[in-house]
Amino acid sequence: MAEEPDITLTDGDDESRAHGPRLVLDTSLFVNPDAQRYFGHNMVEAVNNFVSIARHHGVGLWMPVSIYRELSHFAEPEALALFRREAVVRGPDIHNLQIPAAIVHSFIRDLRYRVDRGLRVAEKAARGKGDADEVRRLRARYREALRTGMVDSTEDFEVILLAREVGGAILSEDQGIANFAEQMGVEILGAKDFVNRYPAKEAGTADE
Repeated sequence: MAEEPDITLTDGDDESRAHGPRLVLDTSLFVNPDAQRYFGHNMVEAVNNFVSIARHHGVGLWMPVSIYRELSHFAEPEALALFRREAVVRGPDIHNLQIPAAIVHSFIRDLRYRVDRGLRVAEKAARGKGDADEVRRLRARYREALRTGMVDSTEDFEVILLAREVGGAILSEDQGIANFAEQMGVEILGAKDFVNRYPAKEAGTADE
């Protein structure tokens, strides 16, 4: 297991570095193969190319501490070190941020609907054979019924909260984050959206 990453902020890691557009990053951008391929063939190459594009366009990068820790289980030390130099890594101010009651109401209603769907999946499986293959299929169907398309972790939630707090967009391929962010009025970009909005610099062009 990877060592616990160092998340101590350095003198350069402050909010004054992000005067232009602000993007809050999610793990899925670099661990999802379909998203990663827009930037490189492996994690280190993808992170280097992504950061180069962001720097070229003056885009400020933000990342919750929880996402940085999550990435530490997938990313090489070189990629993590680059994020520490280029991104503001901190958690959202969860004690002062407020969420409209309508959004919480919608979330609870959706959760209840998903629990009912999961129960029906389980009941159907209970009437089946119950062999190993059926158990695997049950797990997949149950996961789809309860988790697909919704925020199901504090890490995902912190991405949305931090974007709301700093007035930035979210860069993610997670549909659950996208759905919740839309309700919060937070812009969501996928990898393809990012490269279309911020083209890679031409070879030989120096960063400003």
